[in-house]
Amino acid sequence: MNEKLEKLNREMEKTEAKLRRAQHQEKILEYQIKKLTRKERTHRLCTRGAMLESYLSHPENVTDEQIDVILKTLFHRNDIRQSIGKILAENGKEETE
Repeated sequence: MNEKLEKLNREMEKTEAKLRRAQHQEKILEYQIKKLTRKERTHRLCTRGAMLESYLSHPENVTDEQIDVILKTLFHRNDIRQSIGKILAENGKEETE
C-alpha cells in the first residue's frame, strides 16, 4: 500500500512540475503576443502619422492641437463620412469572403 502511495505521489509531483512548466510557457507566449501587438500598433501609428504629414506643407510648424482641429473638421463633413462609410463597408465585405 505504501509503495502505491509513494508511486502516486511521485507521479503527482512530476505532473505538477509539467503543469508549472506549461504555465510558465503560457506566460512567455502571452508576453510575446503582447509585444508583437504593441510593435504592430507602433508601426501602424508611425506609418499613418507619416501619411498625414505628407499632406501638410510644413508639418513641423503645425501643433498637435491644430492637427486635432483639422481632423475634426474633416471627419465631421457629411461627404467625408459617407466616403469613410463606403470604404469601411468594403473592408467588411472582404473579411467575410
